[in-house]
Amino acid sequence: MDLRLHDKVELKKPHPCGSTQWEILRVGMDIKLKCLGCGHELMVPRSKAEKSIRKILMEGERL
Repeated sequence: MDLRLHDKVELKKPHPCGSTQWEILRVGMDIKLKCLGCGHELMVPRSKAEKSIRKILMEGERL
């Protein structure tokens, strides 16, 4: 999966705040996500993040 910095993604399961939309803040072996509902940030392994992403809503920076 081609994930880039500042992509907006929708996850399969909602965050406890109710939002399913997240922004990608860091890309590498781990992915850092920021909830667009409450602002909570978390780091997850890339393999787990790729499995939980339903779709890319808006593409961020492209080089």
